[in-house]
Amino acid sequence: MKKSIEQHLTLREKILETIRDAIATGLLKPGEKVAEPELAERFGISRTPIREAFRQLESEGYLTVIPRKGAVVVSFSSKEIEEFYAIKSILEGYAAHCACKNLSDKEIERLAAINEKLRKLAEEEDIKHFFKVHNDFHELFRKAADNAKLDDMINSLVSKFQLLRYASLSKPGRMKVSVQEHVKIIEAFRSRDPELAEQLVRKNAEYGGRVLMEGGVAVKPLSRNEQLAASQLDI
Repeated sequence: MKKSIEQHLTLREKILETIRDAIATGLLKPGEKVAEPELAERFGISRTPIREAFRQLESEGYLTVIPRKGAVVVSFSSKEIEEFYAIKSILEGYAAHCACKNLSDKEIERLAAINEKLRKLAEEEDIKHFFKVHNDFHELFRKAADNAKLDDMINSLVSKFQLLRYASLSKPGRMKVSVQEHVKIIEAFRSRDPELAEQLVRKNAEYGGRVLMEGGVAVKPLSRNEQLAASQLDI
């Protein structure tokens, strides 16, 4: 029984990863339907775990599930992008302000270590792992703010707009700029300057939104290796 549950979870994660990658690389376009029968055939499974994956991806902001029509890739208006980043900048900025007095020296060094890892991933243009580690950086100082309700609000917000955040970080040169922004934020934490930390974090979020507003929501063009990988995602 336990093994069956573990296999089911593993398969569900594979489905999630496949669809996330296809959307993030542009293989699946905004407004395009994600075909349930093809996925069921590809993974050799019933549609139940696929529907579960769709619900998860809908909560993350990748898909919209339409009754009797199925799942389609989300598309965002300029207004929605602007509103999301405006709210994110305010909430995360306040979290940084609160965190400034609570972060231990060890936690600040941990932020620096995470950012160094991000620097290497940016050089390698590894957006998938950069995105995950980037989340770790922001989560660390948000937790240090010691405000559970604030943290819940931020998590609830960003979890619904994962695609926008991924698309923003995918823009050419954006990962390296993010690393540089983090260096300034870390220095503000070291200086115990809550006003500066808040200002920098807000600027960071606002810049992420501006990148999308100016360049559209599409991610950067695929490399040859990414094109090859994408061509094998037969969905």
